[in-house]
Amino acid sequence: MGLLADIGATYRGPRSVMRRHLAIGQREDRALMYLGLACILIFIAQWPRLRREALFDEAIPFDVRVGGAMLAWIFIVPLLLYAIAALAHIAARALGGQGTWYSARLALFWSLLAASPLWLLNGLVAGFAGSGPQMMLTGAAALGVFLVFWALCMIEAEKP
Repeated sequence: MGLLADIGATYRGPRSVMRRHLAIGQREDRALMYLGLACILIFIAQWPRLRREALFDEAIPFDVRVGGAMLAWIFIVPLLLYAIAALAHIAARALGGQGTWYSARLALFWSLLAASPLWLLNGLVAGFAGSGPQMMLTGAAALGVFLVFWALCMIEAEKP
């Protein structure tokens, strides 16, 4: 399946999509591509909010705000996600999981990419409506969907 079809299928059955990705074999290039694409999409999702903030607070220009978001989402967050995947694998091992380091990384990275459409929606809401109940609702939905995807993908990745 294509990438967009897999993202759509993840909303219907995350475990089956994860099973399919694991069946391909250990492809670190694929996992890194999922991580990079997810971080780039979430970075782009920040632009409307950053633009709105720059309009109302001219002390920090838009380009400086975008530079900070780029530093965070393109350089720092990927390193943190590798560490989080390692910690998740260690926790899964302690609970009897039998997956690999790669499967734990793939579960986290794929879950983040699959939830990225909701992060894009949250960014649009933040840019157009500003902070308020709408932004909190879409942010909570994006985070909730990501966490559900990650839990289900980790179950699939760590099952015996």
